[in-house]
Amino acid sequence: MSLIKDYDNFLVAATDLDLAKEFYLNKLGLNLKFDFSEKGMIAFNVGNNEPAIIVRKQEDIKTAIWLTVDDVHTAYHELKQKGIQFLSEPFEIMTGFAVEFTDPFGNKFALTDYTKTPDKR
Repeated sequence: MSLIKDYDNFLVAATDLDLAKEFYLNKLGLNLKFDFSEKGMIAFNVGNNEPAIIVRKQEDIKTAIWLTVDDVHTAYHELKQKGIQFLSEPFEIMTGFAVEFTDPFGNKFALTDYTKTPDKR
């Protein structure tokens, strides 16, 4: 059985959040899911899907796909034993924990859990 449960979010980088907001809202016509510009991110819904496109303010453009697991720490240890090279130890986020890694080709992924939320998605 796979540790990976579902998609969480798709993270893309932008150097200008105002320009990103204009593009995703007014040009693509996506709905705003949340605006945490003061924390360097804005999220947009794609249709009725729970996973969102999250635009992060950062200079080095690196797109990432976040995937959900039941428990980041458990998944981290299991995948590390299989040779996955993580970019850090698991770190705390607003909804639980996350940890990022790359595939053999440099594509960036992250595992996230919802251990801080009542429904745990």
